[in-house]
Amino acid sequence: MSLKRREFVAGTAAVAAGGALAVGAAGSAHAQEPGDCGHKPKTWSFTVLGTTDIHGHAVNWDYYTDATYTDKAGNTVGLARIATLVKQIREEVGPERCVLIDAGDIIQGTPLAYYYARVEPITAGGRKAPKHPMALAMNAMKYDAAALGNHEFNYGIDTVRAFERQCDFPLLAANAIDAKTNRPAFPPYLIKRLRTPHGPDIKLGILGLTNPGIAIWDKDNVSGRMTFNGIPEQAAVYVPRVKSAGADVVVVSAHSGIDEATSWGDQLPYGEDVCGQVAAQVPDIDAILVGHTHKEVAQRLITNTATGKTVVLSEPYCWGYRLTRFDFEVELVHGEWQVTSCTSSVLNSNTVDADPYVTKLVEAEHEAVRSYVNATIGTCTEDLSIARAPFQCTPIIDLIGKVQQDTVAAALAGTSYASLPVLAQAAPFNRTADLPAGTVRWRDAAGLYIYDNTLEAKLMTGAQLRDYLEFTAQYFNTLAVGAPLDESKLTNANNRPDYNFDEIYGLAYDIDVSQPVGSRISNVTYKGAALDDNQQFVLAVNNYRANGGGNFPHVAAAQVVWSSSAEIRNTMISWVQSKGEINPKDFFLNGWKLVRAGVPLYA
Repeated sequence: MSLKRREFVAGTAAVAAGGALAVGAAGSAHAQEPGDCGHKPKTWSFTVLGTTDIHGHAVNWDYYTDATYTDKAGNTVGLARIATLVKQIREEVGPERCVLIDAGDIIQGTPLAYYYARVEPITAGGRKAPKHPMALAMNAMKYDAAALGNHEFNYGIDTVRAFERQCDFPLLAANAIDAKTNRPAFPPYLIKRLRTPHGPDIKLGILGLTNPGIAIWDKDNVSGRMTFNGIPEQAAVYVPRVKSAGADVVVVSAHSGIDEATSWGDQLPYGEDVCGQVAAQVPDIDAILVGHTHKEVAQRLITNTATGKTVVLSEPYCWGYRLTRFDFEVELVHGEWQVTSCTSSVLNSNTVDADPYVTKLVEAEHEAVRSYVNATIGTCTEDLSIARAPFQCTPIIDLIGKVQQDTVAAALAGTSYASLPVLAQAAPFNRTADLPAGTVRWRDAAGLYIYDNTLEAKLMTGAQLRDYLEFTAQYFNTLAVGAPLDESKLTNANNRPDYNFDEIYGLAYDIDVSQPVGSRISNVTYKGAALDDNQQFVLAVNNYRANGGGNFPHVAAAQVVWSSSAEIRNTMISWVQSKGEINPKDFFLNGWKLVRAGVPLYA
């Protein structure tokens, strides 16, 4: 029997095959327990396995290169490899002692995921709708539950719901609230029964929490339909409810990192990566499966300030690189199971072969996407690599800016904004992107723009753009005059990701990395003249940035003059198809450069 959403709403509960006791937004269910008899302490052990941030990786394949995935560290990706690890552990400990969960970001991140959201969408066709390959794989692997991630909402709520219907396990999110009813929009938690041979069942409570940043990052998809409460705040509400529902052990699956800086500043009253705070502040949690930050954390121990008990946290990297393993030991005390030990570790998926059943199960979907991404869209006059984009202005990033600039300018033609100059924001999303000389395929362009962002146009002044550039220049660490240049230490200051390093296409400027943050931008010009702080511009910007992603100044509050629901990636592909040829002489402005005390770092 599958656990479907209807079993969780309206305060109902249902016992599913395999011993799961589902608990909904309200109400609970209990089973009769035999008494605790005998004098010898009764103990038992079980294992909880966890994945996170799989991001559409079903098999070990790179759709942008159309080849087996590989990286410098020798990692492998995909659920097919994870399935082998899961099978091995179930054989080791016994399937009745093994639980499998996920911490979110499942259905976005690869062309495979995109294809079944946009090309052959799982929302279309009713009962004949295609099956999402991630649902196929996860059902075959017998997942017990998954928390929702923020990227689940990239394609809209209807896609999330369609995926939910295809899953044989619940999608949990205690802090995702229906805006109309003010009740949980998804099941908050699950009670999973683990059978024991000499005592009552162990009742494992699994609480799911998603990231409140969804309200910013996917504002257009969720506004007016769902709201998202803070993670510690909602954990404090629901952990007691999970305990009241009979849980002996509580595991939280949270799409949130461990106490890192929040990317949205003060735009929301909640933190982004707060699992450490949850562990320290909310009593009665035994372990937390961490997600969102794409890090490998085998084990982090945090003491709860109220109880003095240790909470075990683990994050298994991303993409199926790793699998977290929590090993629990419990003892029956006065008729109740109590945790006496919990440890965590991570296993590397590159140590095993892919599970042939899972691989075969998604083979047709995989091959359909391979065919799609290999379609020719045009040609390129020379090889364009992104490798130098974090250090120098490159044609490949200017191409993104040019496409966005042209698209917005065409959209504003004939409007009251047509006379305003159009600039464009662009960032290096993928350090391995490359447009080859000669034939250019869909996958080449998609590899340059790996996110499913859409395009907006906002009114900005010259002064605001200057502030914007100062903010983006925080990407660089300070390089003192006379100090040796080490590129490996120059970028990503304070863990600032590449996707939050924007250039503004259409302006020329210097970034002086010898100067302190806030005083790095100089010589800003537009069409050869000094930037006028009072002049109005239209900035073409992706929806993530337009909605406040990255907490860049001014842009979230700026007036919207145009927006599109088409992915920028597809806009780029259409632009290339219409031109037929990518030639840097048509768009490369070489507009910015790094300097030290005014002297260019690169010739």
